Amino acid sequence: MRIYYYFLVLVIAMSSCKSGKESNNQQDYFTHGDTICIPPQSSLLKKIKAESATLQPYNETFTASGVVEAIPNNFAKIASPFAGRITKSFVRLGQKVRAGSPLFEISSADFYESIKDYYQAQQELKVAYINMRREKDLVKNKVGVKKEEEDAELNYTLKKKEVENAKAALSIYHISPKQMKLGQPLIVRSPLSGEVVNSDIVIGQYLKEDADPVATVANLNKVWVVAHVKEKDISLIRSLSTVKIALVSMPNKEIEGKIYHISQIMDQDTHSVEVIIECNNVNRLMKPGMYGYVKLIDRPTQKIMIPSSAILQEENSTYVLVKVGKNKYLKRAVHTTTASAGQVAIIYGLNQGEEIITEGAFYLNNVF
Repeated sequence: MRIYYYFLVLVIAMSSCKSGKESNNQQDYFTHGDTICIPPQSSLLKKIKAESATLQPYNETFTASGVVEAIPNNFAKIASPFAGRITKSFVRLGQKVRAGSPLFEISSADFYESIKDYYQAQQELKVAYINMRREKDLVKNKVGVKKEEEDAELNYTLKKKEVENAKAALSIYHISPKQMKLGQPLIVRSPLSGEVVNSDIVIGQYLKEDADPVATVANLNKVWVVAHVKEKDISLIRSLSTVKIALVSMPNKEIEGKIYHISQIMDQDTHSVEVIIECNNVNRLMKPGMYGYVKLIDRPTQKIMIPSSAILQEENSTYVLVKVGKNKYLKRAVHTTTASAGQVAIIYGLNQGEEIITEGAFYLNNVF
């Protein structure tokens, strides 16, 4: 009986404490639907602060992964155009070269035949010219046949075309017919100015016709960063003003670039679009194959900005408390995006000039 008495006293005491707590809460605020009313005597009034929502400059930012690549027009893998044996090297790894600079020399029977064909075409052209002049003289003196004159002219035209073709074939290899000698080795030259970034030139090595390139020349003063932008962000790309890249190897250093090309085809597997960004690389910080993160920053616009402390979270929504009267605040859902440290941008749900609780909103987080 005594135990039952003590238990009853404890229950009554706990009920009294709970009633007191509810009484305090009721003194701090009361609700009417989605509106919170705070009485003048409430202690919450000293803990909260309301401010007007204002328009401020805003730059939308999103990131994408990217990889550094050499610009195709500034990059050349050089192989021998003929089968043959390397007899001399003119460069070393890391050496700077200009367009037309010699890279290596190769002794090639096929190249000798090309030179021979050129000289033979030239000789046949001279014979055709002499024959054409003779036929013209015969017709002029009325002892020749007009048809034979026309055949000689056609033959001369054909031989002239053969010489031009042979000369064009040699010019591809940067060979001047005026400096060419029968039996000379082939000198393979660089097609562009840049730096020898890879060299597998070995004197005495025999190269087949389909051998892999033995040297790579690249101009890396400018490089590309190829990024893949997600489908949801495609609409923002076209108005971008600034692109910044942070390499994995240098995460704290931002490198600026400009958009060079946006692909017109979407990758069906990743639902992303390839975006090529051109960057200056005079200091050679960016090397082909490096990975990094591309920060794409949209042109500045005006958006309503509020402190992140004004945002209250529910399970499936975000809302703020908008002032609708003296010490009265309405719960309103908003759609936001991160702007900067301590601030968020309002996409929709709040108008310029409306007052919201910016400090102490968390005291009312569990009211509804």
